[in-house]
Amino acid sequence: MLELTSNYTSPSITFFLMGIPGLEVTHLWLLVPLSTMYIVALVGNSLILTVIWVDSALHEPMYYFLCILALVDIVMATSVVPKMLNIFWSGDGIIGFAACFTQMYVVHAATAVETGLLLAMAFDWYVAICKPLHYQTTLTQQTMLGISVAIILRATTFMTPLSWMVSHLPFCGSLMVPHSYCEHMAVAKLGCADHMPSDLYSLIGSSIIVGIDVIFIATSYSRILQAVFRLSCRDAQLKALSTCGSHVGVMALYYLPGMVSIYVAWFGQDLVPLPAQVLLADFYLVIPPTLNPLIYGLRTKQIRGRGWSILKSCLPDQAN
Repeated sequence: MLELTSNYTSPSITFFLMGIPGLEVTHLWLLVPLSTMYIVALVGNSLILTVIWVDSALHEPMYYFLCILALVDIVMATSVVPKMLNIFWSGDGIIGFAACFTQMYVVHAATAVETGLLLAMAFDWYVAICKPLHYQTTLTQQTMLGISVAIILRATTFMTPLSWMVSHLPFCGSLMVPHSYCEHMAVAKLGCADHMPSDLYSLIGSSIIVGIDVIFIATSYSRILQAVFRLSCRDAQLKALSTCGSHVGVMALYYLPGMVSIYVAWFGQDLVPLPAQVLLADFYLVIPPTLNPLIYGLRTKQIRGRGWSILKSCLPDQAN
């Protein structure tokens, strides 16, 4: 196997992504599900972006946040999946210094932006269900812009110091990264200096961001459920509960694998095999972008109808 080592830190050095250590024989088998999920993520999120862009009736706060979420999902999946597919297909895991740390920054910043967007969408739905008369005055264009800027600033403020700390570590030994992408803890452990400050920063920062967001999201959905159970129409209750349940399910698939991956890397390395840790981290970045357009977009009547019209217009006329 290729063994890369370094005696210095320089933008000219290269890392080698190992894929899933210990499960190299499964790399080819993983190509099919990974490729399928990536295609679904690209097509689904691109369709949502197109539908919202061309239909002026969808230029509302809810769809505005959904549009940003679709864009973030495309960026997050595209930053890792093409390289993963290359590794699984050809074994070519070589990645340059700048490319590795760019990927690290984009991946972790995108996940921080996504959790903020999920909170914003929960707040939007809370206002729509519980404060419908105040919806237009609460979620103005200025408010949406302020929320969006705050989400992006929080993500960049969190990621910039972390990327700086890891990228300034001296790398004087093996450059074999036991992962499918440049996950910051996997890369930091290759450094010759103490990487504990960056690890602690990541653990504390992620816990604070996710903890705050989950608390407010849970509060929003609890208020929404209270309002739903007060509805007199049984059909309206069931529809709202179905929507709420699907949203909570997607959020669980987003938050649980991510936080489990972080805490296992800290406290459960001896309990969870490394291949399982890597698989968990890999699919954490692919499953949400795949499911988000299906749950948040295609379950929405307006987007589903308009999207189907766009797809039909792209198909050749069968009558000819």
